[in-house]
Amino acid sequence: MTPTEQSERALKLCQLAPVIPVLVIHDPAHARPLAEALVAGGLPVLEVTLRTDCALDAIAQMAQVEGAVLGAGTVLTPAQMEAARNAGAIFAVSPGSTPALIDAARVNDMALLPGAQTCSEVMTLLEQGYTLQKFFPAESIGGAGALKSIGGPLPQVNFCPTGSITPALAPDYLKLPNVACVGGSWVAPKAMMDAGDWAGITELARAASGLPR
Repeated sequence: MTPTEQSERALKLCQLAPVIPVLVIHDPAHARPLAEALVAGGLPVLEVTLRTDCALDAIAQMAQVEGAVLGAGTVLTPAQMEAARNAGAIFAVSPGSTPALIDAARVNDMALLPGAQTCSEVMTLLEQGYTLQKFFPAESIGGAGALKSIGGPLPQVNFCPTGSITPALAPDYLKLPNVACVGGSWVAPKAMMDAGDWAGITELARAASGLPR
């Protein structure tokens, strides 16, 4: 799959809901009920970050939930991308990009959402065919205002901004013409997962899925 094809596939996923949950899972027992709760709330596309020892196990369990579309986040190496694909992920998200990671996306037939911060980084990825990119860490590098400014000279690139985005801030991003969706961790707070409050997480997901764009 070429970078252009990867971006086309990733864009279709972004169009399924305005928010992609960014999930850090510490207990594999949380995986399936969490996926069920988020899908029930209208958020089918799920990004499980590879920041915990059980992340790949969680992806494998969540991929079995009807309606769930699994991706792996914080993918830094080709080995992680291959492992995520084998676990059931169909897309990968990275805070940046490297030639090795881009090659791995082609080899593994994975839709890569590579991260960029500056116009030069955006242009470098665009040269390779990536018309959909991750804008990270969004709030720390200027927020919605910065992304709006990037859209001036580079309107052909769409973004999924992530990084400290809250329910209050999300609409500022979603109203931009170059934003396909946002990534957010607020829909699955650790305290609610630890408490097994899956109904509460479904309500958070339902509110997020209803954000205008």
